[in-house]
Amino acid sequence: MSTDTTMRAVSQDELGGPEVLHLIELPRPEPRTNEILVRVRAASLNPTDWKHRRKGGFLGQPPFVLGWDLSGVVEAVGVGVARFSVGDDVIGMLSYPFGHGAHAEYVAAPARWFARKPASLDHVHAAALPLVSLTAWQALIENADLQAGQRVLIHAAAGGVGHIAVQIAKARGAYVIGTASAPKHDYLRGIGVDEPIDYRTTDFAEAVSDVDVVLDTMGRDYSTRSLRVLRPGGIVVSILPTGSNDFYEAAEQANLRAVRMLVDTSHAHLDAIAELAEQGRIAATIAQTFSLEDAAQAHRIGEENRTVGKLVFVVD
Repeated sequence: MSTDTTMRAVSQDELGGPEVLHLIELPRPEPRTNEILVRVRAASLNPTDWKHRRKGGFLGQPPFVLGWDLSGVVEAVGVGVARFSVGDDVIGMLSYPFGHGAHAEYVAAPARWFARKPASLDHVHAAALPLVSLTAWQALIENADLQAGQRVLIHAAAGGVGHIAVQIAKARGAYVIGTASAPKHDYLRGIGVDEPIDYRTTDFAEAVSDVDVVLDTMGRDYSTRSLRVLRPGGIVVSILPTGSNDFYEAAEQANLRAVRMLVDTSHAHLDAIAELAEQGRIAATIAQTFSLEDAAQAHRIGEENRTVGKLVFVVD
């Protein structure tokens, strides 16, 4: 049980399956200059969490506490903080990848990594937004400069990034094509997809054409194959930051644009996303919630890749 000077967090001492996760007690952090201390009320689980749990990824060898996005209440503010006061409800994404640590009761981090929580959202729905919405926003708006009337193809449109990307694209006025298995097509139409594609039975590269923007959330050969559906001047943005140079070379030969990106913290982008959420133009679908004690179960379910929307930890 945590005390006034400690907190609970989900940690691991070795790489491996969900069974390596366990609750530990850590010292409660103190906010430094320009930082806020946030009492975490909910924290999101993303594919990057179980990938890092298994292989270490950017973080190397454990021990470490995973988790990058959260919703909570400001508990204390450091010297110089002007954006927030004690008691404010906030959402945020810790700097990816080295700012990890949201799967805990408290987080201390720079105030500029946070935005005010949309008043219309509870903490669970708010916590589900930051990482996936920043990824989608930076792919579609910052990198692709998506405009009203353009055609966009979103891979895995029912997934965490995908279902928010659909809504951002529709808010921008785009025509949206989305890939997902057939049982998810009614859901896709419900969030705004104009043209669902069943990736199990249909080769998107043959079925789709004249696309201005492709959001690749899959990696592997999807990026290069996606170039085939673009109209002249079109762009494929992959959120998988590494891969074969064939992607860039094929794009250059076809006079198309190719971008690989990694999500980054931006309070300006997060403010814009929070405004869309407050207006009811984007909303996260919550597949299931868990306590920190059930972290291993949450990871197991996430790794099955069958969920629609997001998995979220509720932190009491």
